[in-house]
Amino acid sequence: MRQTSFADFHCSLARSLEVMGDWWSPLILRDLWAGIDRFDDLVTDLGISRNLLAQRLERLVAGGIVAREAYQDRPLRHRYVLADAGRELVPILAALTAWGDRWVPPPEGPPLRFRHGRHRCEPIVVCDGCGERLDDASIGVRPGPGGAVAPGTMLLGALLGSADA
Repeated sequence: MRQTSFADFHCSLARSLEVMGDWWSPLILRDLWAGIDRFDDLVTDLGISRNLLAQRLERLVAGGIVAREAYQDRPLRHRYVLADAGRELVPILAALTAWGDRWVPPPEGPPLRFRHGRHRCEPIVVCDGCGERLDDASIGVRPGPGGAVAPGTMLLGALLGSADA
């Protein structure tokens, strides 16, 4: 269990992790994206306790990443679906999975393959301006409009004189 809250950090990454950054949340989102959308099915697939799953789903719903939809009236039953913010996380989770396939795969090899349309693909992160693949050497940072020297962004002290480009 995480001991520190990132809710007050002045950093978009930290605040993102506050909403969905525990070990179970990305796996829950993966399952929802794959179509496993009922509580009991999520418990079975993930091997997670019912109590822990309920807590994680509540946090994801409160964060606007997941939505609950009724699929039965008597008795009332819900399924869980990705909200807009959750659907936007899918390519990120796919790229993280591809990283895991390269660096920490199961002994038998990658457990799934990604497809884009009709062809196999390896999810990567690209620049929205030029379409080139992003890597550590090609990305830099500058202060943004909300930049401030605050918890989570102390590095901005060294960057404050730089132009936002």
